[in-house]
Amino acid sequence: MDLAEDRLLSRAAHELSLKADQLIHDVERRLRHEVPELWDEPDLARMAAENTTERIGGVLFALEHGIEPSRIAPPAIDVERARRLAQLGKPVSAMLRAFRLAQGLVLDRMLEELSLLTNDAELIGAATRRLVALGTEYVDHTSERSVEAFQDERDRRLQWRLSVVNEAGMSVGTTLDIGRTTQELADLAVERFADVATVDLLDSAFTASGDPVTGTSVVRRVAQRPEPEQVQGDTGRENLPETAIAPQQLHSYPEQSPPALALVTGRPSRHHRVGPPVPGSPPAHPDDQRFDGAPQIHSTMVVPLRARGATLGVAQFARNRNPDPYDDEDLFLAQEIAARAAVAVDNARRYTHARAAAIALQRSLLPQHTPAQSAVDVACRYLPAGSDVGVGGDWYDVIPLSGARVALVVGDVVGHGVPAAATMGRLRTAVRTLADIDLPPDELLTHLDDVVERLSVEASTDPEAQSSGDIGATCLYAVYDPVTGCCAMARAGHVLPALVTPGGAAETLDLPAGPPLGLGGLPFEAAEFDLPEGSLLALYTDGLIEAPGHDVETGLTRLRSVLARHTPSLESACDAVLEALLPVGRPEDDVALLLARTRTLGAHQVVTWDLEADPASVAGARARVTEHLGVWGLEDLVFTAELVVSELVTNAIRYGRPPVRLRLIHDRTLMCEVSDGSSTTPHLRRARFFEEGGRGLLLVAQLAERWGTRHQREGKTVWAELTEKSADVPLLDFPAL
Repeated sequence: MDLAEDRLLSRAAHELSLKADQLIHDVERRLRHEVPELWDEPDLARMAAENTTERIGGVLFALEHGIEPSRIAPPAIDVERARRLAQLGKPVSAMLRAFRLAQGLVLDRMLEELSLLTNDAELIGAATRRLVALGTEYVDHTSERSVEAFQDERDRRLQWRLSVVNEAGMSVGTTLDIGRTTQELADLAVERFADVATVDLLDSAFTASGDPVTGTSVVRRVAQRPEPEQVQGDTGRENLPETAIAPQQLHSYPEQSPPALALVTGRPSRHHRVGPPVPGSPPAHPDDQRFDGAPQIHSTMVVPLRARGATLGVAQFARNRNPDPYDDEDLFLAQEIAARAAVAVDNARRYTHARAAAIALQRSLLPQHTPAQSAVDVACRYLPAGSDVGVGGDWYDVIPLSGARVALVVGDVVGHGVPAAATMGRLRTAVRTLADIDLPPDELLTHLDDVVERLSVEASTDPEAQSSGDIGATCLYAVYDPVTGCCAMARAGHVLPALVTPGGAAETLDLPAGPPLGLGGLPFEAAEFDLPEGSLLALYTDGLIEAPGHDVETGLTRLRSVLARHTPSLESACDAVLEALLPVGRPEDDVALLLARTRTLGAHQVVTWDLEADPASVAGARARVTEHLGVWGLEDLVFTAELVVSELVTNAIRYGRPPVRLRLIHDRTLMCEVSDGSSTTPHLRRARFFEEGGRGLLLVAQLAERWGTRHQREGKTVWAELTEKSADVPLLDFPAL
């Protein structure tokens, strides 16, 4: 019976093999209709056709010659096709379904041949059972081999995708720079799964301090690979997606375009172009939006960049050299990488906004321009720290003082960020307030130390304070007098200043060491230096001399060397110092630099008289003032100056102690100073109706541009500053006596 079945199957297989071409054609047509995913890609279609031919020929040959299914060599194309299916992201079930469909059609044709060869129903039934068993065994045997190849390739691709995701975590977002982060995304995509990659961010992500504005498609090109100039030499450059857009160029997507929809909906999409449809093939999968484009671009993915619930922009990936179209797994991989990149971009964007706000705050708290004064020529620089640490609390200031003097200040608040910048602003205001009452440098630092202590206490008791409560700072305060050429300095934990004499000798001034501000209870000591006219004084913060690549001593040596060189201006000297001492790019710590070249007032600009402590000497003082103002060509100020000098000298004689001295300084303004040996400070008050005193200082305050009192080690000086406007004496409303 077995021999009869085998002979019958062999005869039927022989007869069917004579019509194998028609059978192969019928199987292909059925598979194209039932399993179109095996035919919609050229490589797969070729492999499916070869597989069909080899399988049918091999099966018919085995049946005809009685070869067992386990001994039938499967087509070599089976393994290749299984791997290709895994590479394209198609399910293995499509291939298995094709095996069963082909098996069923071959079985039907064999049954037709069996019925033509014999009328023995029992023999046909037995042969049919034998045929089904052989076919099932063969399909199972070959399917196992194909499934193993498919799974191996799929595992390999899954491992590759995981490695790409891990690589994205390591290589995308290495800095807090938006441009570099997006370029890292484009570079990774082109190196791993794309031929062209572009990244566009919403313009509102750059201009707005909060989340980007939704409902707009105005974007800025921030990254692209290949670069536009590299793409230009490629064939079909005009067909690549938007490669003509220059970096940082603003543009807008057309409505309903895939990138515009991605920005609005926040959903990714993939697209591929196809040639003419195969006759009888079903429509494309609805998720595959197709478009007609240039032959160079056959597949694209559009992925929005979303982070913390906001859409920041869109990334586009395209293939024109890689023949494989993107599949769902590719889209998932692009989403995963884009999500990581979006978080990095959002962090960089938020940091950029915070840093810009901090720098704006810092610069608004620094002097916008140096005030007009004749004591020194100055040039200043402030450089914020690099992106890793942010802005700090370094500051400088130039403060005009009475007597044509000037105060030069450089300080450094411990820490970085907005809290340090805000503390710097408060300390700078405190210094200017203390300087306005003409405190000596050591006393000013003592009062400033108290201010820092109070700020620390406030910060430690404030639950919403961003700092830990420990506020520290260093400061160097110098007062230069162009009349005497003397410069008094004191420092609170600050680096030593540098001095270059007119002869070119550079040195570091040895100031008494003072504790940093905020420690409290420790004294400060001032030192005085005689600076010849033309001396160059350099005040700076530690970020200048503690830059990477050299220690403090090396930094000081370089600083002195650069300052000793001849430069055409102080501005160029500042640039030379920064170029020599700081690395390329932003420094690791913020830097403040203040250069001051001293000037002196000649004897023709200053005149001093010693006066007797006698009311009769007031008339003589007025006469001397009138005479000397005529020499200076200030006749318009004679009347006002006489009134002011009369009041000041009278007060010194009446309420002060000898010696009494009158000094006039002719600089940008006319400064009248009266000194005496008493430390009693005069106060401005409003005289009552029947009071005879109290009107002198009111008169001085009305006539002078500024006035005040400064104390020396012994005695005091009351000064008044007159300008051209002081010549117009206002009508004062004094109470009638």
